[in-house]
Amino acid sequence: MVNVGDLEEYVGVPRVGGLVLSPDGTRLVTSVATLDAKKTKYLTALWEVDPTGERPARRLTRSAKSEGGAAFTRDGDVLFTSARPDPGAKDADDEAPPALWLLPRDGAEARVVASRKGGLGGVTVAKDADVALLTGDVLPHATDAEHDEKLRTARKDKKVAAILHAGYPVRYWDHDLGPGRPHLFTADLAALTPDTAPLAGDDEQRLTLVDRTPSPGAALVEQHAAISPDGTTIVTGWTEPRARGDQRGRLVAVDVATGERRTLVSDDAFDAFDPVISPDGRWVVFGRETISTPHDAPQAGLALVPLAGGEVRLVAADWDRWPGSPVWLPDSSGLLVVADDEGRAPVFRIDLDPAGDTVTRVTSDDAAFTDVQVAPDGRTAYALRSSYLAPAHPVRIDLTAVPSAAVPLRSPAPALDLPGRLEEVETTVADGRRVRAWLALPHGANADERAPLLLWIHGGPLGSWNAWSWRWNPWLLVARGYAVLLPDPALSTGYGRDFVQAGWGAWGEAPFTDLMAVTDVAEAHPAVDETRTAALGGSFGGYMANWVAGHTDRFRAVVTHASLWALDQFGPTTDASYYWQREMTPEMAWANSPHRFVEQIVTPMLVIHGDKDYRVPIGEGLRLWYELLAKSGLPADDEGRTPHRFLYFPDENHWVLSPQHAVVWYQVVEAFLAEHVLGRTGDQAVPYPDVLG
Repeated sequence: MVNVGDLEEYVGVPRVGGLVLSPDGTRLVTSVATLDAKKTKYLTALWEVDPTGERPARRLTRSAKSEGGAAFTRDGDVLFTSARPDPGAKDADDEAPPALWLLPRDGAEARVVASRKGGLGGVTVAKDADVALLTGDVLPHATDAEHDEKLRTARKDKKVAAILHAGYPVRYWDHDLGPGRPHLFTADLAALTPDTAPLAGDDEQRLTLVDRTPSPGAALVEQHAAISPDGTTIVTGWTEPRARGDQRGRLVAVDVATGERRTLVSDDAFDAFDPVISPDGRWVVFGRETISTPHDAPQAGLALVPLAGGEVRLVAADWDRWPGSPVWLPDSSGLLVVADDEGRAPVFRIDLDPAGDTVTRVTSDDAAFTDVQVAPDGRTAYALRSSYLAPAHPVRIDLTAVPSAAVPLRSPAPALDLPGRLEEVETTVADGRRVRAWLALPHGANADERAPLLLWIHGGPLGSWNAWSWRWNPWLLVARGYAVLLPDPALSTGYGRDFVQAGWGAWGEAPFTDLMAVTDVAEAHPAVDETRTAALGGSFGGYMANWVAGHTDRFRAVVTHASLWALDQFGPTTDASYYWQREMTPEMAWANSPHRFVEQIVTPMLVIHGDKDYRVPIGEGLRLWYELLAKSGLPADDEGRTPHRFLYFPDENHWVLSPQHAVVWYQVVEAFLAEHVLGRTGDQAVPYPDVLG
């Protein structure tokens, strides 16, 4: 058992992600991230998990470049992408982009079967045909693969990093968009039969990649595609640029043989994305989200359209939840989906019927599920399950008797020893809504040994505290003796659209009062010390931490990570300004902007921000830091001394992902809280990490 409370042990815990099932239902493959030898980055390898739960998991791949994107061929071989060196290449290139590799089912060594100078990813295989669908970036002026390679070499040799944009957006979360644009390629996997299997390094026998989306512009940026079971049709999300920097998500179908492209779904009232084609090849289910306005929250869910084209209909239209990640049942009669629900994210089955779809909860666990896979006979499903009691691990789900608890399989990752217990608290707020939260308490916390309380506010804001998070993990601070409250205030998902609407366009109102109300309940818990409290949050949670700091002095400290501070500044500089314009009017943004209340902040604040954060740009953190020192009710004194702190990461993004930076993050948070919440100063102080200088 791994001790979660030890930071070095914690960052070294293997992390499971992704799950794919072989066509015959006998093999599961997942990926596992582990620390490299220097403990400065994570490497990902593919592992096989026994669907019966009898055999231990076994490792399939190993390299210093990681592997990912696993998919099974019809014959049961494993395709994956990796930038690991090709042993058959004439000139080894340590900076080569990801290529497509094949790991034969007979246990033979993996070999490269396709490569491009622009890299490959997003591998999907047709269910009933030897056709693979892949994505790869192509420079906009390239006329063919050879020209693309020549242009890339020129940029590299001349050290040109500049990108000329003619549209929006120009970056996404933590990476710049361009100059390459995603294209969709297909490859005929029949070339990989044993009789004609290519030798390592034999370029002439490698798969031929055919570009099925020439000149897409930016339409395929951050979109996902599917291929029909017979391999004849591609359906993909397609971004359509609009006036004034806006855009819409469409679905288009591409004929693999002719390259002819037709619009499948296009409606100005909603974005369409993430298509999945039914096993019988007749239907496409896709994500659908209405275009919000500053006064109306979006309605998210699923819809159906015939693959041949026709009328769109909503899936489970009367169900007041937002289902996603649809997986077809083998007979195409229905779907398995996941939806946030009351602080969980169960698996649900939707039986499709034009007269009225039926929704049935499949899993009874107090947990969240991802990466659902269905066995060929439709009687069993597999998934990754997580909760605040355990990180993601593979499970088996019996579809013949529902609802039922999922059965754990033998995971590649070890079990964890948690330093406390998990409870649930709730309250009813003024408008009659029920607001609930998870409360993590240290072992031994009781009326005689009460724990100081940390209010942790989730991001999104459309989200829920319902799944294990490696970045925002309450147990690391529970191990230090704190109780951690994880509430779902207004704007949280899993409680119906009215719950989201309650905070829409008014972030500083219902979300704030909900948080304060559920904190009141937690402070009344006999194991909680209501006199020693702090508030923490990241992204939207950081926004709310800033709002809390300017509207109450009930907390002894506030930690704000990647936070929105001045909403008029944030709107035009975030990576998705078009979406922000749907969120608030200028008047709403002004009314709900935390920076207007800086003079009222009398609580010590720890500001944390990464320079590579494009969702909440660094300008938010820089302005917040300066205005805390210059304008807050707790400004720097005449000698420039301040109780506030600014933890700045020049090379980190929205989340702060590198292992040792994560360690520093928690160490600084712990030291700051120890000083201001626990009052540990002088000889009793918790030191800030030495590596900070």
